[in-house]
Amino acid sequence: MTQARATQKQSNRSPNPLKQYWRVLKLFWSTALEAELEYRVNFLIAALTSFGSLAGSLFSLSLFYQTGYQFQGWSWEEALLVLGVFTILQGFSATLLAPNLNQIVDQVQKGTLDFVLLKPISSQFWLSLRRISPWGLPDLIFGLILIGYAGTRLNLPPIAYVASVIPILFGLLILYSLWFILGATSIWFVKIYNVTEVLRGLLEAGRYPMAAYPVAYRVFFTFVVPVAFLTTIPAEVLLSRAQVLWIAGAGILAIVLLLFARSFWRFALRFYTSASS
Repeated sequence: MTQARATQKQSNRSPNPLKQYWRVLKLFWSTALEAELEYRVNFLIAALTSFGSLAGSLFSLSLFYQTGYQFQGWSWEEALLVLGVFTILQGFSATLLAPNLNQIVDQVQKGTLDFVLLKPISSQFWLSLRRISPWGLPDLIFGLILIGYAGTRLNLPPIAYVASVIPILFGLLILYSLWFILGATSIWFVKIYNVTEVLRGLLEAGRYPMAAYPVAYRVFFTFVVPVAFLTTIPAEVLLSRAQVLWIAGAGILAIVLLLFARSFWRFALRFYTSASS
C-alpha cells in the first residue's frame, strides 16, 4: 500500500522543466544538423571562407608589426590571442546567433511568430536555439588553434587557458544579449537588418587589442559598445594580467544584459500585433 502511494506521488509530480528543455534542444539540433548536412560541400566552402577571413586578419595585423611597431603593451603573440578570441566569437555567431536571431525579423514580417508564441515553451528559448549551423565550426577551430599557437610561443600555463573560459563565456552572453535585444526591436521596426549589420561592424574592432585605438575610442568600445569585454579582457586573463575588477564587471554586464534581454522581449511582445488579429 505504501509503495502504491509512493508511485502515485511520483506520477503526480510535475516533470523537470530542465529535462524537458534539454530534450527539446536535442531534437532541435539533431533535425537542424540533419538538414544542414545534406549540403556537405557547404562545409568546405565555409572552411575556405573562414580561412580566407583569418588570413586577411593576420595580414592586416602583421602590417603593424612588420616594421617593429607594436601596440602599447602587446607583442605580436599577445595580439594573436585577441584575434583568436575574436575568431571564436565569430564562429559562435555563425553557429548559433545568425541562424536564429536573424530569423526574428522574418518571423515578425511573415506573421509566423504567432505559431512560436502558441507553443508550450519559452518563445525566447525557441527563437534563440531553434537552429544550429555547422558552418561556424571552422572559425571555432581556427580560433582555438590560434590561441594554442600563441599560448605555446608565450609559454602560458594550462591554468591560464582554464581561467580564460570564464570571461569568454561572459563575452558570449554579452554578444547574444545585444543581438537578441536588437532582434526584438523588429516588432516596432521591421527593417532592422541594417542595425544588426552596424553592430557586427562595430564588433569588428575586437580583432585588435583596445590599446590599438585612441583613448576616445577605447572609452566608446568599453562603456558604449562593450567590445573590450568580448576579446581584450579574455586575452588579458590568458596573460594573467587582467584586473579582478574588470573580470567582475564583465560578469555583471553579462548577467544584467541577459536579464534585460528577457525583460525587453516580454515588453516588446505587448506591442506585437499577430497576423490573425
